[in-house]
Amino acid sequence: MKILLLEDEIMLKSSIYEYLDSLGYKVTIFSDGKKAYEDLQNNSYDLLILDINVPNIDGLKILKLLKDIKNFTSTIFISASTDIDTISSAFDLGAIDYLKKPFHLKELAIRIKKEASNIKTKDRKYVKLSKNYAFDLETNTLYFNKEAQKLTNKKLQIIKYLTLNIGVIISIEILREYIWNNNPVSDATIRTEINRLQKSLKDNFIVNIKGVGYTINRYKV
Repeated sequence: MKILLLEDEIMLKSSIYEYLDSLGYKVTIFSDGKKAYEDLQNNSYDLLILDINVPNIDGLKILKLLKDIKNFTSTIFISASTDIDTISSAFDLGAIDYLKKPFHLKELAIRIKKEASNIKTKDRKYVKLSKNYAFDLETNTLYFNKEAQKLTNKKLQIIKYLTLNIGVIISIEILREYIWNNNPVSDATIRTEINRLQKSLKDNFIVNIKGVGYTINRYKV
């Protein structure tokens, strides 16, 4: 798993690098946001770990710039900021996690391991969603007890996106961008579409995290 780490605190950067390297991850480190962004324009990673307050280009700005060029690499923010607006902005931009400093290195490793598992899920064709439901990522088909279900294209897009990001809470803003192509649809319209989808399912595997977004939890056999 290739990871880009952006952190300007020398001791913390060194500690994170040495710890993740010992776990077998391939880590490239930066302390300058501009240099990190320039590297991201030429190299690909499985995961980004970004501090917010770094020189030249802050972590939030980097993620916004990446979205503008259609680079949607999974991102974990690490920051001393506890400001709710900052945290909200991170998730609105598509962050999968936000770790507040100070944190234990093992806690970071747990978050990374979770995303590594998600990456493996994305490589799978057929994903089990509940006792009775599964989704075929190759054919974009939802199955109920191995029987293909007839759903609108929009509903299938919602299920596919949540399946590709299984275990991650997806906000309304992200759904608007990826499912509605950033068209000016209201939050209420998006919620109504998802509510209709949920009502059409015999197993309600789509979880509504009130005030945050939606997710599909990993199904355990």
